[in-house]
Amino acid sequence: MQFGLSESQQILKTNARKFFAGECPMSEVRRLMETETAYDPGLWKKMAVQGFMGIIVPEQFGGLGDGNVELALLSEEMGRALVPGPYLSTIAAAAIVAHCGNDAQKHEYLEPVSRGESCGAFALVEASGSPDPAASTIEADSGKLTGEKLFVADAAVADFLVVIAGGSIHVVRAGAPGLSITAMNGMDLTRKIYAVRFNQTPAVALANPAGLERALEIATVAIAAELTGGMQRVLDLAVEYAKTRKQFGKPIGQFQAVQHQLADSYLETESARSAAYYAALALDESRPDAGTAVSIAKMYASDVARNAGNRAIQVQGGMGFTWENDAHLFYRRFKADETMLGDATWHRERIARLVIDRTAAAAA
Repeated sequence: MQFGLSESQQILKTNARKFFAGECPMSEVRRLMETETAYDPGLWKKMAVQGFMGIIVPEQFGGLGDGNVELALLSEEMGRALVPGPYLSTIAAAAIVAHCGNDAQKHEYLEPVSRGESCGAFALVEASGSPDPAASTIEADSGKLTGEKLFVADAAVADFLVVIAGGSIHVVRAGAPGLSITAMNGMDLTRKIYAVRFNQTPAVALANPAGLERALEIATVAIAAELTGGMQRVLDLAVEYAKTRKQFGKPIGQFQAVQHQLADSYLETESARSAAYYAALALDESRPDAGTAVSIAKMYASDVARNAGNRAIQVQGGMGFTWENDAHLFYRRFKADETMLGDATWHRERIARLVIDRTAAAAA
């Protein structure tokens, strides 16, 4: 199919790159990752002024009302800049509220997010490690939750937590009775993760849990796009190094072995970008293959981002393994994103299930 960005989409992508280059250079990324939460309220407010917080929030709830392609473009640029903090967590939580809440709940939670006054997080995974909502063992009884969620990104700075509890979805306010948040050791230094425990914690049930699958698909596309942006950045770093580092009197980029590594990363980066863009477009247009396209994008990006990180480090040789080099920071993000909302193996199985279901429906 033919696909090209509209003028407004290209402006969004260009402006986002300029914004993050000025407001969140790697020196700022490194400063924030050394803090307890990797969150800067000042940067958050500036992002809100740009409209980034409400990009997929409907206009009647304070957002811009843009589509998933716009979210993918923005997520790609955020991945390229390795932006720290709770943006992805908040967007995922907002998407769940937007698809699963009633109008009153959307006004309550989405409007502060769009204004940059609130951060969110979503709690999905438990001890089993499965990203399938049906695997949840959280007890929801009489408006109170009991149980534990693991690997909850940005929980310590979230003003509200969206908690998936089997067939129901609940929102828990920060500081609620019985809510306990404990830091966990995570791979990505720019996105802190936590264990969240609920002990008869008051919660509000969202009105329409049937919308959860589509909301999680939106968040999954954002992750795939973020991975693509990071891949582009490590490729750029490796190419720049190959142009300037000399061996035997000439730049190492002239050696065929190095060229092959960079060419492979370029091919995989472009393929990951195409898959993420198509998945976003399929969601926007409610195409029958949207779910499959989302899993293909996440599956592919999860696999090849790791390859891009490996090659970037290898091309830069000894320099690539140093703390001062930025490549390892992106590699950490790749590894963390690889498993978030399902790794490549999980999405391959999901693709198989979706294909079987569509085939059976067509034959019926």
